[in-house]
Amino acid sequence: MVNVARAAASLPSLALSRGSLDRHGELRGDPGLLASLLDDPTTRVLELVDGRTAVTEEDGGRVRLGYRSPVPEDRDRFTAYLGHAPTGGAAYVLSVAHDGSATGGTSAPGGDAPQRQGLRGVGARLDDLDAGVLTTATGLANWHGRHGFCPLCGSPTTPAQSGWIRVCPADGSEHYPRTDPAVIMSVVDENDRLLLARGVGFAAQGMSVLAGFVEPGESLSAAVAREVHEEVGVRVTDVTYLGDQPWPFPSSLMIGFTARAVSTELVLQQDEIEEARWFEREELARAVADGSLRISGRISIARRLIEHWYGEELDAPEASLRA
Repeated sequence: MVNVARAAASLPSLALSRGSLDRHGELRGDPGLLASLLDDPTTRVLELVDGRTAVTEEDGGRVRLGYRSPVPEDRDRFTAYLGHAPTGGAAYVLSVAHDGSATGGTSAPGGDAPQRQGLRGVGARLDDLDAGVLTTATGLANWHGRHGFCPLCGSPTTPAQSGWIRVCPADGSEHYPRTDPAVIMSVVDENDRLLLARGVGFAAQGMSVLAGFVEPGESLSAAVAREVHEEVGVRVTDVTYLGDQPWPFPSSLMIGFTARAVSTELVLQQDEIEEARWFEREELARAVADGSLRISGRISIARRLIEHWYGEELDAPEASLRA
């Protein structure tokens, strides 16, 4: 059995764990809540089109979400109450539009017209409030988009509880947004080398730490040990929790660990892993600098796990690992 310890210091600056939105779950049961908010011009509406929303860039590289006031079209779309600003200010509502029916968002004062970006592209550059709003909105929109029918009888379901559940009118069953727990881990050997792997479908230079979903009846530490052994044939111990963040692509919660390898010979799971290798710090830094190694972007917990082992932030470009 592998037990979990907790590190003295957790991962800093996890991009999608910074949300400060006050969700006010006790308000969702009010059947008139969304209608009331859509009548209020101070409500801040986040409009998503294919997972993208209006954003504007500000000085210093920061990005601001382009909220707007409610419009009549919102009443014919899927909408959800996201919460209120933590200071008790404006309410935030999600409105999901189809391509061609979008009404846009506001630009920064004196700034350029907003462009549309998704959470992957801008999540690490948002402030705490906007990061929480867009992460929540993306997760809800993804879940509703994939769960339009009752899993019990196949009938179409309808949104309820201000967008936080779906109800089957045929059998009365209620269905709640799912979150799939996944473990992601930095594996380090006795010589303090880090294990990275290139998954099937990665770009030729792309490598990351290992990850996988937790199985039914499995603890988090057991999932770490199983996934590492299945994918690269390495046994681990000293599994230590470092941090977690939501990953709504479409519905994961990424739970980050580090673990110590008790073996180093690599036996790859061919249908999952194309290449794996151990890195020393200087070797990894050189590979990132010369472009022969591509690592995850700053929005991901994978990047923070690598930098936690390395000891400082890495100057690596924001690039997709996928081919």
